[in-house]
Amino acid sequence: MTYQHIELVRKEKLAYIIINRPEIRNALNQETLDEMVHALESLVQNEEVGCIIFTGKGNKSFAAGADINQLKEKTATDALKQGGMQHVYDLIESCEKPTIAMVNGYALGGGCELAMACDIRVASTNAKFGLPELNLSIIPSAGGTQRLARLVGKGKALDMILTGKLLDANEATQFGLVSEAVEPERLAETVEAYAKKILAKGPLAVKLAKLSVHMGTETDMKTGLMLEKLSQAVLFNSTDKSEGVEAFLEKREAAFSGK
Repeated sequence: MTYQHIELVRKEKLAYIIINRPEIRNALNQETLDEMVHALESLVQNEEVGCIIFTGKGNKSFAAGADINQLKEKTATDALKQGGMQHVYDLIESCEKPTIAMVNGYALGGGCELAMACDIRVASTNAKFGLPELNLSIIPSAGGTQRLARLVGKGKALDMILTGKLLDANEATQFGLVSEAVEPERLAETVEAYAKKILAKGPLAVKLAKLSVHMGTETDMKTGLMLEKLSQAVLFNSTDKSEGVEAFLEKREAAFSGK
């Protein structure tokens, strides 16, 4: 497929989904979201891809949120339709492969929500995070009211949402929204270093660790612990567990197969 609003770039086991609308700060219209879903689904099916990185074209904006020209046409029924921004970000969060948001500028509204849907967020020091939707008399509705509260706590989430306050990269790191903030020229290499650390792990373990954390935090402790135990039972019976243990004892690099 030829994409009009995103770029899909492969680099060894890494794949980059790049929002390619820099002239409007990488605003997210429905066509861009549709292309992101298509790209994501193709990468999930590609066994050569081990990690998916989301970013925006240029160095000024990761994604500036929803395209206002489309937003002004929205009605109540549009908010309830499948395929909207919340649905797309749910797909990203539940993706079986690890995802990293490489935040290279403003991440506002739907852009901030996109970053939060990824497993890990690494930001340039020129990044800004915020959910300013209340300025338009709407609320963050692509997971913003839920994911932000889970990441930074209810009090800080309400502070950001109700006031529209923006966090710079260092503040975002302080509150746990971002894993690390680095100078712009080091952003790409830092993200790749994160990805390579993940790719060195057993891929089946990565998949089940993601599932245990994401699903476990949505339920009570006992259910979460049982999910953790069942995931471990699967791994104990895997070829990769045997390979990982043997490689450790033999002081060599493990050759995982994902089985």
